[in-house]
Amino acid sequence: MSDIQDIKLSNAQIAWRAAQDIEDGAYVNLGIGFPEMVARFQPEGRQAIFHTENGVLDFGKAPAPGEEDWDCINAGKKAITIKPGTAFFHHADSFAMVRGGHLDVAILGAYEVAQSGDLANWSTGKGGVPAVGGAMDLVHGAKRVAVLTDHVTKKGEPKLVEVCTLPLTGVGCVTRVYTSLAVVDIEDGKFILREKVPAISLEDLKAVTGAPLHVEGEIGDLIAPEELA
Repeated sequence: MSDIQDIKLSNAQIAWRAAQDIEDGAYVNLGIGFPEMVARFQPEGRQAIFHTENGVLDFGKAPAPGEEDWDCINAGKKAITIKPGTAFFHHADSFAMVRGGHLDVAILGAYEVAQSGDLANWSTGKGGVPAVGGAMDLVHGAKRVAVLTDHVTKKGEPKLVEVCTLPLTGVGCVTRVYTSLAVVDIEDGKFILREKVPAISLEDLKAVTGAPLHVEGEIGDLIAPEELA
C-alpha cells in the first residue's frame, strides 16, 4: 500500500469537497477549527448563509490581517466581517434557531464516527476544548450533519469505526463523512463508499477503515484542486 501521507487530501481539499455539496441559500453552521475552512470554497453562483452560535447570521469573509474588528467574532473567536443583511442576536436566540431545526447543515470535525452515525468529537484532555460547546445541540438540530476528518489518527488508527470508544456528542446523527481518502455515506447502520482518492485501492482503503465499507454502485474519484494542498 502506498504511504497514506503521500496520497491523502489536505484539510483544505477536504473542506473544498464538502463545500461542493452545500446548496445555494442553505443555512449552515461550521464547527470550530478545520470545518471553518469550508466557507472559503463556496462554488461560483452559490451563497450559503452562515450561522455562528454566539449570535451572528449571514456574516462575510474573514478580514485581511490587520483589519480585524475584535468585536465581530465567530464561536471560534476568529474575526469575521459584516455585510448588508448580517444579523446579530442573543445567544439564547441563536440556540433557539439550532434546536428549532432552522439550520440546513452542520459541518463538524471528529475524533471518531461509528457506522451507526454516532459521533465523538469533543475532549477535555490535553489540548481539548474544555466543554462540548454547541455541538450536542447542532448534531440533533440541523437537518443534515456532515463530518470532516482525516481517515486515520496520527498513530494510523481508523477514525471510522464500528462503535465509538470516546464520549459521544450525538447518537445516529451523521449522514456523510468527508475524509482525507474518501467520501462515505452512513445509511441503515453501515458505511457506504461513494468516492475515494484514485491512488488508493479499495482493498487498502478497507484496511484503514475500522468497520465494513460497503459498495453500492459506481465509486467516484475523489479529486480536489491541487493548488489547495
